[in-house]
Amino acid sequence: MENKANNKNVRPTESELEILTILWERGASTVREVHEILEKQKEAGYTTTLKLMQIMHDKGLLQRDASAKTHIYEAAIPKEETQAQLLKKMIDTVFSGSASQLVMQALGGHRSSQEELDRIREYLNEIDQKQSK
Repeated sequence: MENKANNKNVRPTESELEILTILWERGASTVREVHEILEKQKEAGYTTTLKLMQIMHDKGLLQRDASAKTHIYEAAIPKEETQAQLLKKMIDTVFSGSASQLVMQALGGHRSSQEELDRIREYLNEIDQKQSK
């Protein structure tokens, strides 16, 4: 797999994030495979998908295996790292640096299952235990 650029500080656009999400879930895929999934989500032309994936490769967001006739792409950036980067940017810009405001907004505007709430409580207890040491 080849990768052209350093991807450490590259933030994916909304369209790029849609493609990354597909690749994180499916793993290595052709443009055609990605396009077929994208087409179910929204109207998108094949050439648009191809061009966007080529740009993402140039930006270092995707790796490409060009050894076969059909190029195979995969995400060059980890899902968790990307989520953390985008979340930090959102907290800084939308919530003035307040993670608690983000959490309150998320929980207030979303009906959480009992299982989700239990996991959140468990996570908060773990944080409390680490900070009290």
